[in-house]
Amino acid sequence: MTGAARQGGRDAAAAAAPAGAGPRAAPPAALVCVNLAAVVEQAAAGPGPYRVGADGAPYVPAGDGGIVLGVRLGDGVFAHAADHAAPGACLTHGDPAAACALAAQACIGNEVTVRSGAAAGARGMVAGKRGEGGRVIAAFAQPVLARLRPGDRVAVRSRGQGAAELAPGVVLRNIDPWLLARLPVAVAGRRVSVGVRAVVPGKLVGNGIGRPTPMWDLDLQLTPATAAGYGAAGLRLGDLVAMTDIDARFNAGYRRGWASVGIVVHGGSPQPGHGPGVTVILSGPADAIVPRVEETEHDGLREGVVLDVAGTDP
Repeated sequence: MTGAARQGGRDAAAAAAPAGAGPRAAPPAALVCVNLAAVVEQAAAGPGPYRVGADGAPYVPAGDGGIVLGVRLGDGVFAHAADHAAPGACLTHGDPAAACALAAQACIGNEVTVRSGAAAGARGMVAGKRGEGGRVIAAFAQPVLARLRPGDRVAVRSRGQGAAELAPGVVLRNIDPWLLARLPVAVAGRRVSVGVRAVVPGKLVGNGIGRPTPMWDLDLQLTPATAAGYGAAGLRLGDLVAMTDIDARFNAGYRRGWASVGIVVHGGSPQPGHGPGVTVILSGPADAIVPRVEETEHDGLREGVVLDVAGTDP
């Protein structure tokens, strides 16, 4: 998708906003783009291949990292027999400092271009972050994923960090502002209204708490057995979720009277302290962020947006 096309999409989305919802969040001026190098990750394991689930049983963590086929934005977070399965390929870099820069500067909505291998020239989109090892999740059309191989080189055109506040005290993190026009986010005066699948208490946040928000996701300690009790039984990859009492402007932490909103970027996990992962995109005072629960009709980040960026058909 060209810059002009993205601008046109923003204008059309703003024009189509429901009456009274306020204008769609618009991208600020003067953000810089940075071309970042990355490689497609190989899934890795130690000499003992097992992890131990919350029930005490060992398991092999299939789907955690590397190139995951058949997992798409819009799939249920517990739909696959996998561990932390993300909709696409994980990207990293062999130099630790470069890997940290990749994770910190890449934002959801950034264009990813394959530079080597059988899929060279194909494009995808950053869809989230994984934390450990400076890892970034890139979504591609399924035929492109099938041609990718670990070690293929890619380029990420990063843009988004440093964006202006959407409303007083409400910061943007980890998202290219053009993408807001494709999500249920609207600014009305001093408040930001956000359509979400669920609002969950901050006590559910496990892995990722205390970590730097620009580089990590937050795991929600949900299982198929407990999700319904928090209104999250229908949680899907790409959904927006609000978390109460979480201040994620810098390092994510508990703070009463604050709230954060993120995009679900990977599926569930049997590990204790882990679960569906959320990359934070908004954080601020709770009275400035107004979540609208869309339990059955929620439409968050979906594969159609990735295909638009890639310029390909399903």
